Amino acid sequence: MDQHVTSGTALAGRALIKDFGAVRALAGIDITIPAGQALAIMGPSASGKSTLLHCLSGILPTTSGDVYLGSQNISALSDAQRSRLRLKNFGFVFQDGQLIPELSARENVAVPLMLLGLSRRSALAVADDWLGRLGLNGAVTRYPGEVSGGQAQRIAIARALATHPEVVFADEPTGALDQATGHEVMQVLTTTARMTHATLVVVTHDVQVAHWCDRLVEIRDGRIHADSAAQQGGAQ
Repeated sequence: MDQHVTSGTALAGRALIKDFGAVRALAGIDITIPAGQALAIMGPSASGKSTLLHCLSGILPTTSGDVYLGSQNISALSDAQRSRLRLKNFGFVFQDGQLIPELSARENVAVPLMLLGLSRRSALAVADDWLGRLGLNGAVTRYPGEVSGGQAQRIAIARALATHPEVVFADEPTGALDQATGHEVMQVLTTTARMTHATLVVVTHDVQVAHWCDRLVEIRDGRIHADSAAQQGGAQ
């Protein structure tokens, strides 16, 4: 195992620097995320919190520093290898869901499964199972434009978890929802992530969202400003 990581670590960043031209978005971040932990990343606008998520997930390459998934240095992978790793090992939930509007709910959930080699029939069966688990039995054949914002995020959560990823990344997953619906979405997201033993990394500006997680990291000016156990107010 690499000297930079320890047993039980799902994800780690070491001396992460990310520059966009003359702007330094990440200024040497070190972070270790244990397997199964739900981590909230907070910070003001332009603090670097979304950049950190994008670097940890391999969406963005770092300027310098290394990201590890377990003992694997994903910063050393090619673009194609990182894309494959994201498909197989990571799940994503974004603010607007990013569902494919031309596909039904079940087809949206089935897409990553088919990209991993599952037959269409098997992938749709898995999708139906996940949508049922998340209370969406009546929406399996509906299209994204025919469901509510909360239902769309549940579909996105089903899609993220259907491949049994090691890590789920959620970037402002409740940002487009009202407070009550956001509460429901976070309950579903954290419960299902724990049920599948997935590590969860959530970027949010909402302290109530952060309270659903085990740990809170605050980012300011591209550096970790605070790192503490999250108050469990949201899960009460």
